[in-house]
Amino acid sequence: MKTRPPHFLKFILILFLTSGCTPKATPDPNLKIQQAVAATIAAIPTSTRTTPPTPFPSPTPFSLAGLFCEYQFCIGHPIDVSFFDVSAQQNPASPSTYSQGLLAAFNGNLFIQVIWQIAPGAADPKFLLDTLLDDQLDTPANQPDIFLLRNMNVLYDNITSTATPALPFGGGGAWTCGDRVFAWKVYSPQDSTSRALFDEALARFTCGQ
Repeated sequence: MKTRPPHFLKFILILFLTSGCTPKATPDPNLKIQQAVAATIAAIPTSTRTTPPTPFPSPTPFSLAGLFCEYQFCIGHPIDVSFFDVSAQQNPASPSTYSQGLLAAFNGNLFIQVIWQIAPGAADPKFLLDTLLDDQLDTPANQPDIFLLRNMNVLYDNITSTATPALPFGGGGAWTCGDRVFAWKVYSPQDSTSRALFDEALARFTCGQ
């Protein structure tokens, strides 16, 4: 069983304090995402050294290492981080669902977010990437790569971020699958790793349609 980062309890406390200040009205999804980013970034340990990846032997061609599967979809991620349900951490009575959700994964050298929502008939996923990117922190290159992958409309763009000095680079992507749209964002210390992480996530992505 993987151990959670040393600041994980502090992170959960920050999330609960943040959610406790939220008005009873229907929360603004942009505000919810921004609060989750701020709380998660605050919990990232700054002195953590990069952990070399550990080989994961598998008796079959299909490995669950680096794969998150829930809410009727699967998505790849680096094996030294794990996704957790931010919505459930903020409010255990209102976790992510098939219709919408918010995940995060982080360590001292990486921060990843994934969001999704129902959007029947949507052909252009850019609107959800715009929702995930923070106007105050994230600056897209505005040179999106748009392509079709396994019948999914996909776009990707590099970003720079001021969320934390330790992770100034990143990238964001979005895609359609069935009646849902997904968006993904990463902060990383090098500008050369973000696209590879996105491609690896999508390479293992499947969704219930």
